[in-house]
Amino acid sequence: MSPLHDPFRRGQLAIAALFLSLGFQYATWAARIPAVKADLGLSAAQVGVLLMAAGVGAAVSFPAVAWLMRRMGSRRLALLSQLGLALLLLALAAAPNYPVALLVMCADGVLVGCLNVAMNAQGAALEARHERHTMAKLHAVFSAGSLLAALLASGMTAATGSVAAHFGVAVVLLAALGAAARTGLLDEDAAPADAGAPADAPAPADPAPAARRRWTVPSRLTLWMCCAMVFGTVAEGAMNDWSALYLKDVAEASAELAPLGIAVVSGMMVVARLFADGWRGRWGDGRVVLLGSAVAGTGLAVALVSGGIAPALAGFACMGLGIAAVTPCVYAAAARQGSDALTLVAAMGTTGLLAGPPLIGFIAGASNLAWGMGAVAASAGAVALCSTRIRWTPVPVPRSEASAA
Repeated sequence: MSPLHDPFRRGQLAIAALFLSLGFQYATWAARIPAVKADLGLSAAQVGVLLMAAGVGAAVSFPAVAWLMRRMGSRRLALLSQLGLALLLLALAAAPNYPVALLVMCADGVLVGCLNVAMNAQGAALEARHERHTMAKLHAVFSAGSLLAALLASGMTAATGSVAAHFGVAVVLLAALGAAARTGLLDEDAAPADAGAPADAPAPADPAPAARRRWTVPSRLTLWMCCAMVFGTVAEGAMNDWSALYLKDVAEASAELAPLGIAVVSGMMVVARLFADGWRGRWGDGRVVLLGSAVAGTGLAVALVSGGIAPALAGFACMGLGIAAVTPCVYAAAARQGSDALTLVAAMGTTGLLAGPPLIGFIAGASNLAWGMGAVAASAGAVALCSTRIRWTPVPVPRSEASAA
């Protein structure tokens, strides 16, 4: 059957366009930070605050995102925030001074929070409606969006030094992705699972509109998901920021070999996410998260104790392989508890990404980077512990898919 006539594939492609958009938009402005710095005459400290503004905007957007999800639903929120993120690229290119750039980046963080929650809600709803796994592949598409943006940035930088021209091309591509997403997104979100129902029980009917508008205190289950997401994103973010420096300063790798740390982690994460939906169908989300995070933490810990370049790269590979499926599985589990749970878990994920790298830097400054990376391994171990406290409601999978996984 053609993807355009298969409802699952059509929805999968539309939601993938959102994930691609978010990865592409983020990497697009990040790739031109040096040019923005030069255009606005910023110091290194001001650039750091500029980058922090986006993270702070995403972290504090939780109340607004929760309200917008209840009022608008994930489809409308996803499309509007995707369009807003495209327009903010033009606003950043046209920013006349530093305060305006800070406001633009803070708004960018808020819209990132909106799109992150909405697109994951769409992915979870697609899984629930068609009883098929796709979240891990969607997160792999996010990484592909970052790669596409990096390639475009390289080409545009070689062709012209104009940030406005580069961002203009990027906006055209984002508009095309938004148009592609519009036709296949789902009109409703996944219904929350009943916390007291058996794991294999069907999800209850969608609650009344009035009930959806009331804020509820997070359940213990949601709080454990928040903990798993925080520790998982701390590990993921810290590996991207500190792996190259560890290779250079601790493992004494050459300048040419040091960037391989990021390449190994990122490459293994993309590969793992392409296959993780099959693992979820065969073993279940809970076992995938438990075993994956255990492999990540143990592999990195053994590498740190062993020392050397080859053990470090092997440990980084274990981390990328094991931690890759954590966020897709936790997002899917949170979405089945409702939009408020998903929004809170997503906010905690952003907090982990924001706080993780500075935390590892603080530990490294107080002792050394080996101990800082040890904290990353401990974070992966904490994910494994948290996963045992989460009731993982499985997505029923047709026999044909389970046998092919």
